[in-house]
Amino acid sequence: MAIQHAILALLAGGPSHGYQLKGAFEAAVGPQWGPLNIGHLYQILDRLSRDELVVAERQPQPIKPDRVVYEITPAGRAELARWLAEPSPRSGGFRDDFFLKVTAAARSGSAATVRAVLGNQRGHLLRELRNLDGLRRAAEDPVVGLLLTAASRHVTADLSFVDDAESVLLGDDGQLLTRLATSTADESTTDPGSTGSGQISGSGPERAAG
Repeated sequence: MAIQHAILALLAGGPSHGYQLKGAFEAAVGPQWGPLNIGHLYQILDRLSRDELVVAERQPQPIKPDRVVYEITPAGRAELARWLAEPSPRSGGFRDDFFLKVTAAARSGSAATVRAVLGNQRGHLLRELRNLDGLRRAAEDPVVGLLLTAASRHVTADLSFVDDAESVLLGDDGQLLTRLATSTADESTTDPGSTGSGQISGSGPERAAG
């Protein structure tokens, strides 16, 4: 996830150098985000400088090496305002690794495989939820508390999806899984030269969108 706008927001409060920005970012977003890699941060600052959204000034220090201080420009403030005014779409759309696992497990026709995939994910999500709850109770910053609450609600929604998948895929004594496995087998034996529904063309207007 790009974080250049969050860096611009921090610089809108005043000039700062790299390690100050790292500490301010980590304090602002809370522990659920994880540490910000300082090398990645400097790459972002270099890109912002090239785009003239920030300016860098090298300041000499008596003992330590020179320190580079960054300051937001008027163009940077305009870009920050533009970003804040726009809604935020899901960064990955609805392309999700776990959804693909559910798809693969369901089309295997194996109830045991489906149970294993769903059970593994449920256990992972419950551990994640407990961890987030502990972080939220310990959070002193109210904004960090809000972010942790939002993260917990995302995990709760993911748990609901696991429950829904279990109900749909395992709630009819395997009939749906059998139909899905049969459908998959039928599709795999479709003549490669066919233009029927089981075949995805490799070119032309019928090619599946990526």
